[in-house]
Amino acid sequence: MYQVLIIAFLIVALVLVGFILIQQGKGADMGASFGAGSSATIFGSSGSGNFMTKTTGILATLFFVLSLFLGNLTAQRTKQTEEWSNLGGEEQTQSVAPATDVPQSEDKKESDVPN
Repeated sequence: MYQVLIIAFLIVALVLVGFILIQQGKGADMGASFGAGSSATIFGSSGSGNFMTKTTGILATLFFVLSLFLGNLTAQRTKQTEEWSNLGGEEQTQSVAPATDVPQSEDKKESDVPN
């Protein structure tokens, strides 16, 4: 079910972006009112605003509902642990001793490195 919702979410997101990109801005209405522009389109000069606005609103609502639902499903999932995520666990058989063969300088100059 999760994969189906993810696919539906992506399709709604892409269609929503497409509808937003093909809408005209507020400044494009002036040219269309004098006959230059989209007066010969399928929706007419003013009919596309209503259809496009309602469709964009429905898609945006569906996008947010799917986002909340998928977020809720994801938050309640338990993470599967992999064998590589617990490298310092009980299965480790060798212990590493601290290095003692590093030479120490006899000069006690001030250093930025803490002892």
